[in-house]
Amino acid sequence: KGRKQRITPLTSGTVAVLRAWLTERAGRPADPLFPTRTGHALSRDAIERRLAAYVANATVVCPSLARKRVTMHVLRHSAAMRLLRAGIDTSVIALWLGHEQIETTQIYLHADLQIKERALERTAPITMKPGRFRPTDNLLAFLEAL
Repeated sequence: KGRKQRITPLTSGTVAVLRAWLTERAGRPADPLFPTRTGHALSRDAIERRLAAYVANATVVCPSLARKRVTMHVLRHSAAMRLLRAGIDTSVIALWLGHEQIETTQIYLHADLQIKERALERTAPITMKPGRFRPTDNLLAFLEAL
């Protein structure tokens, strides 16, 4: 996004698949990882079209996908949410996504109610009893005296 270059760590499974692909592709190191028929790098539009084709194929098995808009940008947001749910700090996610300001990444915190609930669970006093607060007579007297 934004014509920025990023360095992204890969899982060991992804590395294995890419190694197999590089062997099958038998190209030079400077060649595009995913070339077109003419040997050039795939454009963003070409990648979006391929994603749309895969989503269409997946819709056969998962019909609910037909009602969803799946794009590369949606996958980017999904990756950010998975990192956030895994407990990764938002500053690291901001670096991963290439955000120049960490505030841009804060939107992910607002998107996940479970994260908010976990934060509240961590801040609740251990001795707190559920139910409505009932002030003592001394507290009421103090407040009335103000």
